[in-house]
Amino acid sequence: MSTSLPTPAQAKAQARQLRVDLKSDGREVSHGQSLELVARQHGYRDWNTFHAAMGNRPPDGFAPGGRITGRYLSQSFSATVRSVEMLRPGWFRLELDLDEAVDVVTFDSFSNWRKRIRGTVGPLGQSPEKTSDGVPHLQIDI
Repeated sequence: MSTSLPTPAQAKAQARQLRVDLKSDGREVSHGQSLELVARQHGYRDWNTFHAAMGNRPPDGFAPGGRITGRYLSQSFSATVRSVEMLRPGWFRLELDLDEAVDVVTFDSFSNWRKRIRGTVGPLGQSPEKTSDGVPHLQIDI
């Protein structure tokens, strides 16, 4: 089994390219057959097993000690991941230690600075919670 897995999109692109290569050699296979072949190339018995392995791992940097960047309440940050918990495939609860504290209050009369934050992000790296103007609270650069 390969230790460095592609993303599902990369694996599907590999399957498309494999179909093109096989067709140029006079051997036509269906898209499903090419997915199965790509899974076996990576050491998995079938596409479903391979897809589950790809989907059950966090994105790069989503590990304790990992480095990530993004925006929290519309403010850019870079941070060290303190903890990560998979809630369901594609959804993660992160605790981040920001390099620089961010002000979480938009009023001019006072401030509230945070250096450590917790949040949940989905497959697109965005939290389901949004500000009043529709911007996700937490957005991770993926």
